Amino acid sequence: MEQKEMAKTRLIIYVLMAYGLTYLMGILMWYGSTRGYDLTVFPTAQMMYPAAGVIIGLFLAHKGEKILPAGFFITVLATTGVLIVLALLSVFLPVNDLNIAGMTMSVYNLISQYILIIGSIVALVFLAVAGNEKRAAAGLTRQNWKSAVLIVLAFVGIYIVRTVVSVAVQGVSDGSGMQHVKEWAAMFKNPMMWLNIAALPINYFFVFIAFFGEEYGWRYYLQPVLQKRFGLRAGVIILGIVWGLWHIPDDLFYYTQTSGIQMIFAQQITCISLGIFFAYA
Repeated sequence: MEQKEMAKTRLIIYVLMAYGLTYLMGILMWYGSTRGYDLTVFPTAQMMYPAAGVIIGLFLAHKGEKILPAGFFITVLATTGVLIVLALLSVFLPVNDLNIAGMTMSVYNLISQYILIIGSIVALVFLAVAGNEKRAAAGLTRQNWKSAVLIVLAFVGIYIVRTVVSVAVQGVSDGSGMQHVKEWAAMFKNPMMWLNIAALPINYFFVFIAFFGEEYGWRYYLQPVLQKRFGLRAGVIILGIVWGLWHIPDDLFYYTQTSGIQMIFAQQITCISLGIFFAYA
């Protein structure tokens, strides 16, 4: 198979998985939303579709060298498949929420979290034993640790500033002044808040497969494709737009069912802004 044909085949597979499957499942989200069913597994499963599209494309259209980290990739695909089945069950076989120690928990959401944990651990093991050559062939090598740490710190700083500005604007709009900012800042006086923050880097490795599901599809695969076609800067902006449009089923049927248009607009701002930062990262 010639290189151009392989690239075209991979792109078609990616679009079918990332968008076709997302909007197909979106129909079921609509169905579930009209009946008040628990839809929490759908966004979780959706996070896996972009990477699944890239992986299937690599398996079906490769150059013949066969040096891909097959164990890692198969784990990602298996996790995606299980989450899809779980999402379907949540609509066609709905169950009541659990009530444990006064807390209400979604059964399917709880199961999906265990699936992510198991998938993440198994995937990390396969990635670790795959060897440098296979990791490099899949774009999964570790590079520039110092720069990565600085970028993470920069993101945290920007995120804090964004939050402060957001709650300050809310206070101005509802007439409460800086009260919301004070309430937000007061949370950091709680030791549990700092314990949760300290646990974030550790918890990440137990659910990383979901974030890999998005970033391997958007930033690793589709971003270079769009940049090659539209240029380095325009490619990033267009990626932000299509990334935002990918969220439409969630915007209409999961995040809200009363202000979907506003949510879609806000999603565009979020995805374009985050997309610019992630592209730089």
